[in-house]
Amino acid sequence: MVNLNFKTDRPLDLIAVGRLAVDLNTEQINCPMEETRSFTKYVGGSPANIAIGAAQLGLKCGFIGKVSDDQMGRFIVRFLEEKKMDTSGVVVDKTGAVTGLAFTEIKSPNDCSILMYRDNVADLKLETSEVSEDYIKKTRALLISGTALAASPSREAVFLALEYARKHDAVVFFDLDYRPYTWTSDKETAIYYNLAAEKCDVIIGTREEFDMMEQFEKEKKTDRETAGKWFGHHAEIVVIKHGSKGSITYTKDGHSYTGGIFRTKVLKTFGAGDSYASAFIYGLMNGWEISRAMEYGSASAAIVISRHSCSEAMPTKAELDKFVKTAERIDT
Repeated sequence: MVNLNFKTDRPLDLIAVGRLAVDLNTEQINCPMEETRSFTKYVGGSPANIAIGAAQLGLKCGFIGKVSDDQMGRFIVRFLEEKKMDTSGVVVDKTGAVTGLAFTEIKSPNDCSILMYRDNVADLKLETSEVSEDYIKKTRALLISGTALAASPSREAVFLALEYARKHDAVVFFDLDYRPYTWTSDKETAIYYNLAAEKCDVIIGTREEFDMMEQFEKEKKTDRETAGKWFGHHAEIVVIKHGSKGSITYTKDGHSYTGGIFRTKVLKTFGAGDSYASAFIYGLMNGWEISRAMEYGSASAAIVISRHSCSEAMPTKAELDKFVKTAERIDT
């Protein structure tokens, strides 16, 4: 039996902490970046996308993060508020930092890339003094992601949020979200990812992300061995994603669950992980069986990769329920 104790007496279901950014998605499909002339602007950043997706499904979500003191920062906050999210934990930078930008390239459904601008970004300026213990006391769960660990002072702010979550019995989700260009080295990344993962109840990542974390191990681990390592700490659930081959979820009680994918018309590849996490978290927080939560996650991913954006593409519960009933499943 999975031991995730979501408190029922708190006004917020989920608070995410970390990256708030802007995605500029190309309007010229099947075209290299060099020939792209126009983009559509969306709110982005992995924890933002996950929280937006969860809010779209009906969870009461908040955010702890920092935005730039300009039009881009105001655009982000306004969008979160439009999605009925609590933004009282979002602060405005006063140092002149800017919003991180992600320019997307869609050459084909299987050939997509992202060009990131991450110098002097506001989200990595989040201070420990801007993480409120009283705010985290209000939530049933906390979501962290790996990018916020890449630099100080954001790194320390995340660890403080983790400390408050553990102190006040909030369930902690860790979406690994490894972005190599944000880090000085993969060795540094592995150290801080491992330190954070030790404090988390649910860890979600790709096989490649877990491999990065295990680079100091003498032998390559199987999926089950990887999960077993984290069950020796706080983890109750470990999800290891294998892209088009689906995912495997391991639970501390010794069970494992294999999840497939749904057939869909793929426009782009990015956004799948965030949408999967948002729907999977929604299922867990509603007390669903693991296999059903995984199915919801896969369905959400299939919908989002068929649409132009990530954050604005997140489906409603009605859309997901209809898709699960009617879409074709692909066994992996």
